[in-house]
Amino acid sequence: MRRRAVGLAPLLVAGLLAWTRLAGAPAADPPAREATVIGERFLPTPPGVRVETWVSGLEVPWSLVFLPDGRALVSERRGRIRLIVDGQLRPEPWAMLEVRHRGEGGLMGLALHPRYPQEPYVYAMMTVTAGGAAQNRVVRLRDRSERGELDRVIIDGIPGSDVHNGGRIAFGPDGMLYVTTGDGSQGARAQDPGSLAGKVLRLEPDGSIPPDNPLVGRRGRPEVYTYGHRNPQGLAWHPRTGDLLASEHGPTGERGWRGHDEINVLLPGANYGWPEVIGAPGDARFVDPLVYWAAGLPPAGMTFWSDDLFVASLRAGALVRLTLRHDDGRYAVTSIERWWASGPMEGTYGRLRDAVVGPDGALYVLTSNRDGRGRPRPGDDRILRITRP
Repeated sequence: MRRRAVGLAPLLVAGLLAWTRLAGAPAADPPAREATVIGERFLPTPPGVRVETWVSGLEVPWSLVFLPDGRALVSERRGRIRLIVDGQLRPEPWAMLEVRHRGEGGLMGLALHPRYPQEPYVYAMMTVTAGGAAQNRVVRLRDRSERGELDRVIIDGIPGSDVHNGGRIAFGPDGMLYVTTGDGSQGARAQDPGSLAGKVLRLEPDGSIPPDNPLVGRRGRPEVYTYGHRNPQGLAWHPRTGDLLASEHGPTGERGWRGHDEINVLLPGANYGWPEVIGAPGDARFVDPLVYWAAGLPPAGMTFWSDDLFVASLRAGALVRLTLRHDDGRYAVTSIERWWASGPMEGTYGRLRDAVVGPDGALYVLTSNRDGRGRPRPGDDRILRITRP
């Protein structure tokens, strides 16, 4: 297969920089950074890969979680959580939540309590209207088998908007809840230590503040884990190192910028630069991305599958496979493939929102062609099931 550049711009793969702190703490000197320009392989039909439709007839699905008893739950942005049993979508919603479904807002990420079923809770992030304005919050629902019952609000007061709400939530290996928040179309919020917008937050399962959060006892919101983000929509932990990676949408039309979507390695208290910088400028005040696409992607949900990082992309309509190398505390991207793509913006299945590994070892990918920006295909929106030898 031919190797091609990303659109008309190269893809920059940069080494990881040392992290800097909020609240005026001095930045550590960054280690030497080696940048490499590499091409991507476009694979309209990835060899040895089988794709089948697992569930169809959904409306803007956003997040998928599997329960240990074989059931699965999928969120739809209009406010429904749907139940899937034995690969069959139940007609009645498992839960209905009152959301502000405008633009990119609405019901977004789902997460399962790490001690489920002893703690039978499902978490959901959503946009609501509060005081006449958009606001994001995370709620907890109790699993009643055939339905979900709203239990409590975990965190609210997160600035929202019709765009840039973040929305991904996930529990890490440390048992903490991580929440991605967008800048709500006001970039300055991402650098404001007193705002919850443009951040990745870290919380106890009950919504309290972990005592080892980087800003505890210092200036700024203690919920904050990292900051300087524009619109992060994916979280994944490396299966061998335990490091947390995040995907982030870059700017389009702002200051004439276009693209610069990123994958970042998240470090406690680190500043990822938005809106002061984009790409990988090598500015010691900020952490450069592990990889960015100068021509735009943008990346959404992601997961590790057999040690490779698989990233769902929206406008590009591809499942992006990144092979990583980790040596002496540094990461490097050694190869990139775009599955089901014949060109930079030419994907077989259209917009892709999330990628999740199921209990059967298969990879499950959600399409998002009914979100107002795509062209629905037969059966959309749906969940694809991907297997390989």
